Amino acid sequence: MHVAYARVRMAPRYYTSAYGSSGTCTKRKPPAAFPPHAENAQRANLIEGKKRCQSGRKVLPGRGKAISAALMEGLAPLHVHNWVRYTAIAIQALSGMKTTNYDAIIIGAGHNGLVTACYLARAGWKVLVLERRYIVGGACVTEETFPGFKVSTAAYVNSLFRKEIIQDLRLESYGLKILERNPSSFTPFPDGRHLLLGPDPTANHQQIAKFSLRDANAYPAYEAMLERMATVLEPLLTISPPNLVTPGLRDLWTLYRTGKPFQALGPAMSEAFEILTAPARQILDRWFESEALKATLATDAVIGAMASPSTPGTAYVLFHHVMGETNGKRGVWGYVQGGMGGITQSLAAAARDLRVEIRCEAEVARILVRDGTVQGVALANGEECYAPVIASNADAQVTFTRLLDSKQLPPEFSEAVSRISYESASLKINVALKELPNFLACPGLEPGPHHRGTIHISPDQDYIERAFDDAKYGQPSQRPILECTIPSVVDPTVAPAGKHLMSIFVQYAPYRLRGATWDDLRESFADRCFALLNEYAPNFQRSVLARQVLTPLDLERTFNLTGGNIFQGAMTLNQLFACRPVPGFADYHTPIRGLYLCGAAAHPGGGVMGAAGANAAREILRAASFRRFSPL
Repeated sequence: MHVAYARVRMAPRYYTSAYGSSGTCTKRKPPAAFPPHAENAQRANLIEGKKRCQSGRKVLPGRGKAISAALMEGLAPLHVHNWVRYTAIAIQALSGMKTTNYDAIIIGAGHNGLVTACYLARAGWKVLVLERRYIVGGACVTEETFPGFKVSTAAYVNSLFRKEIIQDLRLESYGLKILERNPSSFTPFPDGRHLLLGPDPTANHQQIAKFSLRDANAYPAYEAMLERMATVLEPLLTISPPNLVTPGLRDLWTLYRTGKPFQALGPAMSEAFEILTAPARQILDRWFESEALKATLATDAVIGAMASPSTPGTAYVLFHHVMGETNGKRGVWGYVQGGMGGITQSLAAAARDLRVEIRCEAEVARILVRDGTVQGVALANGEECYAPVIASNADAQVTFTRLLDSKQLPPEFSEAVSRISYESASLKINVALKELPNFLACPGLEPGPHHRGTIHISPDQDYIERAFDDAKYGQPSQRPILECTIPSVVDPTVAPAGKHLMSIFVQYAPYRLRGATWDDLRESFADRCFALLNEYAPNFQRSVLARQVLTPLDLERTFNLTGGNIFQGAMTLNQLFACRPVPGFADYHTPIRGLYLCGAAAHPGGGVMGAAGANAAREILRAASFRRFSPL
């Protein structure tokens, strides 16, 4: 007898999970069809439940002995989660309210939420994904902002998305294609010189030697150092951090596994800790003498952060320079063909093939909780959907202060959530161009190597520091840092023939302004950025056909990113690993039973990685495997 089949399609089908089987404990694969007795049992139970609701007899189940005998008649043993579904059946029959029942509901169809949905569905779960906007993708999305242009509205380049997710979900078969950028970066300078960097060591040496032969010789050793750090730190991205508040045996084992690779570094361990804690400027000044090279590398350390290269902890982001891969090539960043939405659209296609239900324009108004256990969600339109597992792809602020009543959470947890920093100083401008920028440092309107990678407008580290100084006092930078990309040079599909698409990532633009609002300063600050770029490429301003300016306030309004923080919380040392989102809850669980975080608010944080979503799915399935035989 297959115990789980007594409530088939309504109970999570754990027999397809990597964590073992249910039922007789011998089935490793799902049968070709559901047994007839299972369908009949389900139909009979629903009819009986409705009859008892209409007759006024007790049907609302609680836990343990409170389960109604009316709903137990004719049922095989119930899964620990199933009481929630019968609560929903009773409410539906009594009130006529539209309700739906699932094994798991994902709040938000960003890349992490879709990854979680896919892995749960692969385990046989019935999954619903609810997205507030009209399109899936969250901040990893492609939209036709200008007619004929495919705009990567927020996220704009890729390298960090986990290759194992691409392989597990066969995303390439759903159209995902990553296009390499070579060279990777171009930095023009006011004196007419320029620096190109990329994956070719010989070309890098020649370029850096224009500014310093010593730096050109040191650069390979610098990259090798970052590679060593990456071998230690990168595996941490795909593990569930330990609970440091009340550690159990599993947490102690995780701590041991975490520390083991650091021990293997030997004397280089101090270098690893410096990378984790030190200012980027301290490391760059020790390695190099050329400001041209240091400024180019320093922008990687402050991307998306309310920090300067002199801020402790910024060195950690430097190793992203060699992390990730494109088409098997380590440290190479690329464009997604058709825009960044290619990632999330391929994920959505894979999810639908796994029978995941995805609903757009379905805003979640609140998470339903009873006796400390999640029951489902209520939508803004009044509809309620029920599931024993809810995974939120929203940030911690949205999840715990807007979707939940604070009374449902432990006071100390709510206090910890209130301390999470969302400081951010990033602004995004998307631009439609009638021609390419003609840079004084590298003239020409035809597509050249310098148009392919990231274009850095930040001539030295002091320039970055001064730009940050403005932001510290609540003002947008007078001379901001610009990181420009022109994906249409590598991927012609994102712009009409003869036209080009540019993305400008700007720092610093603090969320909280002194004496003004972003609604007041949006266009004037964009004009400032355009004028700055025009100093390096004098044809730029007259080549602009249209633009979209996304201030931190717009990022918050559009993508539900608190404070406009693109990482769902600052990536500072006190908000990483076992402290993300808060100590004691870094393993994707929350104080509400059945409620999980699956987005960048959890470890390993921001960036289009998918690791948080995959890790959360693993923890959800793991928890379910421990409960699958538990009686009510």
